[in-house]
Amino acid sequence: MIKERRGIQSIEVGGQILLALAHHGRPMSLGDLARAAKMPSGKAHPYLVSYSKLQLVTQDIATGHYWLGPTAIQLGLVSLQMLNPVREATPFAETLAQKTGHSVALSVWGNQGPTIVLLVDPIYPLHVNLRTGTVMSLAGTATGRLFAAYLPAKLIEVSMREDYKRLGPDISHPLKQEEVEKRLKEVRKYGLSRSVNHPTPGVNSFAAPVFDYSKKIVLGITLMGSSGAFDPSWSGVQAAAVKDCANEVSRRLGFSFSAS
Repeated sequence: MIKERRGIQSIEVGGQILLALAHHGRPMSLGDLARAAKMPSGKAHPYLVSYSKLQLVTQDIATGHYWLGPTAIQLGLVSLQMLNPVREATPFAETLAQKTGHSVALSVWGNQGPTIVLLVDPIYPLHVNLRTGTVMSLAGTATGRLFAAYLPAKLIEVSMREDYKRLGPDISHPLKQEEVEKRLKEVRKYGLSRSVNHPTPGVNSFAAPVFDYSKKIVLGITLMGSSGAFDPSWSGVQAAAVKDCANEVSRRLGFSFSAS
């Protein structure tokens, strides 16, 4: 049993005020802020005085409302500069592979399209023609369609025109344009991209997007498994697992689901 480390309770209590401001994303009155932090106004006010001295919060003279101050903003900017999506996602990808028993791939948008930057195999690896550096088909793979659905159309138009180059002779036939459009709509509807026995027969996969603080897709997390042991339903265990994983990484990168 891991012994809980001792902290400073007053800091934890006062921290609820900063968390409330960040969560609501707008200037708040003392009363509203105290209620959001679940404490009486008389208890919240001394914390706000101290935070104001540190410039963690600032108060509008005209309305009296409180908002995050320059010190809080500076801390946030420094944190964002240090963020690396792949580094943040790697331990989550490893845990996802371990818990599900399926292969996991991390991908980013590279110069030539969606590019695999990390592969994590479970105890029993899935034998697919993938390796670090592989550029995925935009239209023909779950990973590719994830980026096609969320990136600006202007950015991907050239890659879409040359997409046939990403499907080799050992891969199933390319999807028709009507089918591709249908699947892109599914991605935006479910927040997931899916492949069932295509482009590789016998392999199913789900890919989930990772967004950063600017609400842009910065990473794809793809879960892959043998079709005999991988539920392809949108409400299945595999779909939920990869989506939860991607959502957690998005939160670490500053993406706000409440404001999305």
